[in-house]
Amino acid sequence: MTLALSFVRDEPDFWICYECYTNVKIMTLQASSPVPVWLLFVLTLQGQQPAVRMRVWRALKALGAAVLRDGVYLLPNKPEFLEPLQAQSEEVTASGGSAQILEVNARDKAQEAEFRQLFDRTPDYEKLMLEIGKARKEIGGLDRRALALRLTRLRREYETIAMQDFFPGAARDQAREVLEDLVGAANPVLSPDEPHAASGRINRLDPAKYRGRTWATRAHPWADRLASAWLVQRYIDRRAKFLWLKSPKDCPKRAVGFDFDGAEFTHVGAKVTFEVLLASFGLNADLALERIGTLIHYLDVGGVPVPEAAGVEALLRGARDALNDDDALLAHAVRLFDHLYAHYAAAT
Repeated sequence: MTLALSFVRDEPDFWICYECYTNVKIMTLQASSPVPVWLLFVLTLQGQQPAVRMRVWRALKALGAAVLRDGVYLLPNKPEFLEPLQAQSEEVTASGGSAQILEVNARDKAQEAEFRQLFDRTPDYEKLMLEIGKARKEIGGLDRRALALRLTRLRREYETIAMQDFFPGAARDQAREVLEDLVGAANPVLSPDEPHAASGRINRLDPAKYRGRTWATRAHPWADRLASAWLVQRYIDRRAKFLWLKSPKDCPKRAVGFDFDGAEFTHVGAKVTFEVLLASFGLNADLALERIGTLIHYLDVGGVPVPEAAGVEALLRGARDALNDDDALLAHAVRLFDHLYAHYAAAT
């Protein structure tokens, strides 16, 4: 297909797209010109090809694209969209159709507002908050596994909506607060021994005094305890031995306790144990470790969503369900966090 574009008289930068019947202003890409605000994806498929059409539609929906009309899709002009759009363009071309990716601006403020309205996720957040409210009322009637699965699904739904919320407003903040409230209500059921946040300042400590020690925490560890043990082993005490306690009361006096009430290292204020360890040993200058801290905070108590959270949670939960030995579980988690750290370090 050759896309039909035509000059409008006396306005050399204004075009009419006859293929999609949409007025758009296509900016001349010069060094002095601002980058156009929108990406327009225009496709035509030859004949009846429902399988190809469905694959492309699902891919564009996953990106959060808005539909202007059949075969015409709109997205904010962000670099991360160019590669997946190009992949869909190649899919369409390989099937005998044609596709174009255009960088455009709306013709005026009214159309700009109309375009932005297409990406309003408020109805999605409202539907999600109704589901969260229902789950909140049913906490007492769910067993731990069912509650964990319910919470995981709701978190993923929130993350999906938030990732496609290109112009976030009050609805996203409200949904996050409602979800965090659910997490807070569910934690006593999911982790009845989860430590309560202590108050006070976090003092800087000498790592030399914590080498060759036994570190003790609650058995059957989850994200915060596993990540904290990995941090200890990799950055604080490479000769550390770990003791998995059936009850915090079983912690030996000479052991370094972590992630339970009364432990030497536990939640302080808004920080989970992993973040407290980072601050205590001056490790929070490492941006990759900070990113892991944000991830662990989200998995442990909620907060700012992290794109990798769902995948990391699935891997940790699968390992914890499959492995009955906590030392073996830690060994698995160590490899996972090593790879995650390498990924974050390369990105930063």
